[in-house]
Amino acid sequence: MLDKIPDSKDMADLIGEELYKVWIDLNDAISQKYEMDCLWNSGGKAWTYEYKYRRGGKTLCALYAKDNSIGFMIIFGKNERLKFEADRVTYSESVQKIYDEAKTYRDGKWMMFELKDTLIFDDFMRLLAIKRRPNRK
Repeated sequence: MLDKIPDSKDMADLIGEELYKVWIDLNDAISQKYEMDCLWNSGGKAWTYEYKYRRGGKTLCALYAKDNSIGFMIIFGKNERLKFEADRVTYSESVQKIYDEAKTYRDGKWMMFELKDTLIFDDFMRLLAIKRRPNRK
């Protein structure tokens, strides 16, 4: 848990104005489709902040921030991997590459995307839909 939740100025100062817009756009895209609990945490050794989307004790995804960098992480279990693999050719090459290079742990395949723009947000929304059906129209 954090001592102080970062405000918009803190985030813009940390990741830069351009990436802050990407951060806001991604949060908006997720929030439009999912009603979730959102939790701020420290980002561990590699990141300054973690912003996690959870509901019912299960994590949908997490966003990460550090100096001039943001990340999007989604973890797929076995059944989710099978669904992705059945449809993988419909995803961008960059998503397929991250998927192929992601390490698989006991609890799933951990895919971390470092973002520079909004170009693969449609793929992210499809990945999230594999993990959990949207609960907003």
